[in-house]
Amino acid sequence: MLPVSTASVPVADGRSITIGRRTIPVRGPQLRDPRLHLSSVVLSVIVVGTALLQFRLSIPHIVITILVCGLVEATYLWLTTGTLTWPASGMQTGTSTVIVLRVVGVDHGDWWTFAGLHWFLLVALFGLLTKYLIRTRRGHVFNPSNVALVLAFVVFGAQRLEPLDYWWGPVDASLLLAYAIILVGGATLCARVGMLGMAAAFWSTLAVGVAVLAALGHSMTTRWSFAPVEDWHLWRTIVLSPETLVFVFFMITDPKTTPRGRANRVAFGVAVGVMSTVLLAPWATEFGSKVGLLGGLTVMSVGRFALEPALAAVRARRSRATGPGRHWRPAVAVAAAVGVVFYGATVAVAGAPNRAVDRVDVDEAAVARAAESLDALALDGLDAPDALPPIEIAPDVAGLSADLATSSGATALVQALLFNLQVEAEAVATGDAGLLTAVAHGQRLIDMAAAVEAGLAGAPVVATYRFDTIALSVVFPGGLQSGPNAGVTVTGTIVETTLGPGGAPDASSERALSTMFTLRRTSDGTWLTTGTLPTG
Repeated sequence: MLPVSTASVPVADGRSITIGRRTIPVRGPQLRDPRLHLSSVVLSVIVVGTALLQFRLSIPHIVITILVCGLVEATYLWLTTGTLTWPASGMQTGTSTVIVLRVVGVDHGDWWTFAGLHWFLLVALFGLLTKYLIRTRRGHVFNPSNVALVLAFVVFGAQRLEPLDYWWGPVDASLLLAYAIILVGGATLCARVGMLGMAAAFWSTLAVGVAVLAALGHSMTTRWSFAPVEDWHLWRTIVLSPETLVFVFFMITDPKTTPRGRANRVAFGVAVGVMSTVLLAPWATEFGSKVGLLGGLTVMSVGRFALEPALAAVRARRSRATGPGRHWRPAVAVAAAVGVVFYGATVAVAGAPNRAVDRVDVDEAAVARAAESLDALALDGLDAPDALPPIEIAPDVAGLSADLATSSGATALVQALLFNLQVEAEAVATGDAGLLTAVAHGQRLIDMAAAVEAGLAGAPVVATYRFDTIALSVVFPGGLQSGPNAGVTVTGTIVETTLGPGGAPDASSERALSTMFTLRRTSDGTWLTTGTLPTG
């Protein structure tokens, strides 16, 4: 039989049911129970998010996970206490799991799918298990849903599971409603349980740490943005994210897994903020950033057992230092200033791997050179919007860019692709590989640099294109965490011209064209060609 502390034994409220000759005490839901308040607020956010904000959840994911968690805990309490008890804690774990966990391959609108349900149940039930197996005399060590989610993301990876996105959609009535539920419900709940100071301490610490990262040029790729998120857009995305606020109000503020006393809790909030920032700093993907954010609480759930004695020792020394003629306030101010500087330096060092990641940037000098010298080579390609065939736009494009989902936006993208192809042709014809950095990135840059080298070693072969059909979609060539690319699928003709001495055309051939060009947007809005993918 699993152990249970006497503090967690439920007390019947005077009601009972009789089964055969056995009378079983019953303890129903208590309206004053903060756990009921928390679950109702989180469930409200789940409903709004699923109905209005493109949450990738199904009704079975939500209902079955919460009901199974409740049933398992109610059964456990019945076996250990002999009381039928409303499973507020178990249902809270279920709702906390559902709001954060996402299964790769499940899309918004799959309302009744059971796909991925086993992941929700596995994570939620493992979280419940930690509550009863990993304990001290004061209660369970970890926030159940937090530790289970972090371990699931680390063990199973972004190919199967991922946390809820930082970005929930454009600022509209639906998003404002979600913010209102989180802020009002969260602030009210934290005030009830004496956690508002801790929540504020965590958020402020995180805001300062992420500001350091933003100032240093931290960047991350996401599944919902064609361009990397960087600079102060990064700060807004992480610090003001509804997901971060859910973490602030409804996960770190678990009274069972936080220190006792207001001062200790504020210090704990700062410590979790520091740890979360340090853990998210190295990652250049949203997945890594979000797991780092959640992991800060997991680490400090253990770290609090060292934090509390340390804080008690500090208070004891301060008490001894407050005798006649002794002033401790200046020392505290100096220590706080040193701590802030040390925190900033630690975050900067932790974020160094992120700053070493290859950026999707544009060589402005190469762009200027390409624009000035394009006329030096006569290219038989499309160069006018009215020469383009109609562009078929996939429905998923609108979810990432309202502009690209329009005819004018899609046309501008295709024109950017044609410009890139022309510059590539010029680079091959002139042997100037430096031009490629203006229009290509990643594998495409590697491939075209090889084509320039081949042209320098022999006769350059210049490719020009005629498009008969064009279709625009969203693709993830490097996986979800590499960020989306615009996929431009084209059919038509590719003309390959071999240049002789002096750059004059020597011979040419035509072949059918059927491929997808992939393009990535930079932070300044420029589209770079990143590669090609087979079609069909």
